[in-house]
Amino acid sequence: MQKSHVRLKRIAIVLALLTSATVLFAGEVSQSRQHELLYLLKQDCGSCHGLTLKGGLGPALTPQALQGKPKAAMVATILNGRPGTPMPPWSTELSESDARWLVDMLYRGVE
Repeated sequence: MQKSHVRLKRIAIVLALLTSATVLFAGEVSQSRQHELLYLLKQDCGSCHGLTLKGGLGPALTPQALQGKPKAAMVATILNGRPGTPMPPWSTELSESDARWLVDMLYRGVE
């Protein structure tokens, strides 16, 4: 009985560590990836939304323009695009964590 209890405890600890590691890796964006995403934001997004993100072919992506828009909707737009518009889906290039990080940056303001 004692051995089985110790074994179950060890399994629970391993599962807890694996779960927390998965959440950490799934939810965080590394420093090098952040630099890549900022470049993408300024160059690729900027090519349609304006190099200063104040609008162009696509709407402005400034904090003022995004005020009141749900972040989840913005993440969905980045990942799935907008059918019937020039906004393409980026889900083949970006993870959900990447898209959430980009949205957070847009709501803060990008210089």
